[in-house]
Amino acid sequence: MSVMSRRDALRAGAATIGGVALLGATGAACATSDPEAAPAGGTGRAPAPEPARGMPAESTRHKLTYMAWPSKEIWGRDVQGARSDIAGVARAIADFEPVTLLAGPADVAAAQKACGSEVEVIPIPVDDLWIRDSGPTFVREDGIDFGFNGWGGKQRHERDALVARRVLETAGVHRIAAPIVAEGGSLEIDGAGTLMATESSLVNANRNPGRSRDQIEGVLKNLLGVTKVIWFDGVKGEDITDCHVDALARFAGPGTVVISKPPPGTPPVWQRVYDQARGVLRNATDARGKSLEVVELPEPVDVGDRGEDFLGTYINYYVFNGGVILPKFGDRAADMRAASIVGDLHPEREVVQVSIDMVAEGGGGIHCATQQRPAMGSRAATGSSG
Repeated sequence: MSVMSRRDALRAGAATIGGVALLGATGAACATSDPEAAPAGGTGRAPAPEPARGMPAESTRHKLTYMAWPSKEIWGRDVQGARSDIAGVARAIADFEPVTLLAGPADVAAAQKACGSEVEVIPIPVDDLWIRDSGPTFVREDGIDFGFNGWGGKQRHERDALVARRVLETAGVHRIAAPIVAEGGSLEIDGAGTLMATESSLVNANRNPGRSRDQIEGVLKNLLGVTKVIWFDGVKGEDITDCHVDALARFAGPGTVVISKPPPGTPPVWQRVYDQARGVLRNATDARGKSLEVVELPEPVDVGDRGEDFLGTYINYYVFNGGVILPKFGDRAADMRAASIVGDLHPEREVVQVSIDMVAEGGGGIHCATQQRPAMGSRAATGSSG
């Protein structure tokens, strides 16, 4: 497979993957039961009992945050800018909670120097920085390996396909090999039984050929401990992720959804994605049977001369212990408005804004570049990993 970045992969892959366009693991499992064998969920009339295995909300206290160091093979001449952005995000989060950054063995020393002594750097080979997608998704006692396949074979991922397994082995956390392919950015949960997702990123032949939406939903309900899935259409092929939900809509808590609002002049394909998702949320209920409060988070208008894959959205923020980190794009009014809205949604947390221009040029954001490990007791494969 040729070397290409998140920015280049879609253009190169459109001809080979069937030409639809979108917005901006190998090895045996340690798992026990078959996730597909479980019932698909409750009746919607009352909350189901809390599952023994369930994914905590991002706002739950973290043990640490995982990040990954960009490689020269993927980022080429832009690698220094991407690394500077990642180091800035890592240092900002490390003021609040531990950060563990993965880097290829040859890059450990440089990454440590850039990130400082407050960030732990460990030698795990990576292809790219998007650990939300390549890394494990942590549930209450286990880590799920969703078999990262380069967003449907659009980017090289020989190392990233093994990141989830290697992280869990290093942490001593029991690994579940999921029977479907997914990425962390395609899953947004409220911690109270509700999941939001786009069909385009999951019910897609480049991840899960032959699987219906109902089949995929059943697996997700069992793996993540949710009882209700709110599906958006999304759109296939317009970005490398096939429209991940974490660049569209997020839970600010049970019953509250914040959705990215595109500015005037947004390409029609993305305006349709927003309009469809907004319509779904207007009529949706959560796992408790309650209607949702929907808050709009306007995207910046004046971001200067950017590439066509630039992810100019604040919605891809990350919630961590005591804080929430989101980008600033240089549109002062929009940056301040976004900080105010996010601060109101997370009133007990300090709002931190950092520039991520090169990471955004690569088609991603802060949430894409981070993955939380909850501060919960885990059933460890070896030793204790609370």
